[in-house]
Amino acid sequence: MATPPRTPQEAGTTRGASAEAAGRLLDRVAERLGGRASVSAVFGEPVVRDDITVIPVASAGIGFGGGAAQESGDRKTSEGGGGGGAATARPLGFIEIRKGAAVYRPIRPPWADAVIPAVLLLAAVVAPRAARAFAGLGRRQG
Repeated sequence: MATPPRTPQEAGTTRGASAEAAGRLLDRVAERLGGRASVSAVFGEPVVRDDITVIPVASAGIGFGGGAAQESGDRKTSEGGGGGGAATARPLGFIEIRKGAAVYRPIRPPWADAVIPAVLLLAAVVAPRAARAFAGLGRRQG
């Protein structure tokens, strides 16, 4: 069954309806995700043991998008829509409260304890040699 050709006014009205539907969808998604975004998503429940209180700290992010499209012409019409989203969370560290003093303690990746000292040691060995080599080049050219 052939679709009758649309007038420019009809096509504009349909495009407007698609854009409105996409806008409503994005509003609903933002409302639902926004309702879940709170301080508790980043700061965990405090844990108290003896005289120490620990508050977990994390990084959280939310992203989403959506859209709608429509193509119309003399012989073809198309409609479409879509959306998606993602949420991430990763631990960063914790706040330690002891005897009235609060200290932030970052959580480092496990490889940092081996890689960072190795890089610093390598730089300490290579830097003086590189400096002598550059100084020698300057004397030879001058």
